[in-house]
Amino acid sequence: MSPLFVSCGRAVVAAVLAAAALAITRQRRPRGIQWARLAIVAGGVVVGFPVLTSFALTTASASHSAVVIALLPAVTAVLVVLRGRERPRMSFWVMAALGAIAAVVFASIQGGGGGGLHGSDLLLLAAVVACGIGYAEGGLLARELGAWQTISWALVLAGVPMVLLTGFSMVQHPPTGTPLDWALFGYLGVVSMFLGFFAWYRGLAIGPMAQVSQVQLVQPVLTICWAALLLREQLTWPTVLGGAAVIACAAIAVRSRLR
Repeated sequence: MSPLFVSCGRAVVAAVLAAAALAITRQRRPRGIQWARLAIVAGGVVVGFPVLTSFALTTASASHSAVVIALLPAVTAVLVVLRGRERPRMSFWVMAALGAIAAVVFASIQGGGGGGLHGSDLLLLAAVVACGIGYAEGGLLARELGAWQTISWALVLAGVPMVLLTGFSMVQHPPTGTPLDWALFGYLGVVSMFLGFFAWYRGLAIGPMAQVSQVQLVQPVLTICWAALLLREQLTWPTVLGGAAVIACAAIAVRSRLR
């Protein structure tokens, strides 16, 4: 399957589920500026992050990508402060920054033996910024529209362009795969792109968003473990130590309090 099909096709699957859920429950439609804010959410988490990471993963390993994406909590925290009114303590920023530095150092070393960041890392970093924007705006919208409603409206809003891009990708590179491949594709559409956001945006809505965002630093460890189990990627000491460093920073950052 082409990376364009994987990233856009799963959004189409999620958009169909979202449209059905909104119609069945007869949710109130967003109003005025909320549509523009939903477009920001859709651009970040429905289009930007999936497309950029899918193309990055054609050349980068899943375990390497996981730790680069560990920058996402720090980026989200910065955007939350800029967009909202949260003011974390200095200890929070120190630990969030240390976690981000650990992730960048890991990416530089693992990406080319000290040769600097590669093209896949640039795609991953762009994905982190796009997703951070979508998280920050989505967390605020979830307080107005509801958690699952926010991601559902964002998916519906992005539905038409995602359908067009999916069709284009199928013409250019017809997707093929084993039953397991298609099952994994279904998981991306149903869980990663739809159901997973229910809990995530609910957590951000409860807040404080800056602190809640640091929980994402658990993701690299989980991704590395699944990559070793499913993709048979080898666990190396730099990978383990890099993941441990960012998780330790996350644990301290989450325990910090707002001023």
